[in-house]
Amino acid sequence: METRTWYISHRGPLLICASKVLDPYFDEIRRDVLAQGVEFPDAEHIERGGIVGQVNVVDCVTESSSEWFNGPYGFVLEDAQPLPFQPCKGRLGLFDL
Repeated sequence: METRTWYISHRGPLLICASKVLDPYFDEIRRDVLAQGVEFPDAEHIERGGIVGQVNVVDCVTESSSEWFNGPYGFVLEDAQPLPFQPCKGRLGLFDL
């Protein structure tokens, strides 16, 4: 589940582009993830500004019981796969490469 403020009609494969700018809540997020026993690299070891994976979008919902959903829209995702890092200039929203 990926929560967003906007709806998408896209269904199917989608490349994941990591932002070049680190999330301002990165340290807090990292602490929470580590507390759950999940490995999570520090800021110096995260690749940014490029393609890092692929996912399959199967739906876009306005309600969900997922703990990751906090609306107003949730992209329902399946089959997430990491990909070798490839630099890519990103932009907001969905875009064609």
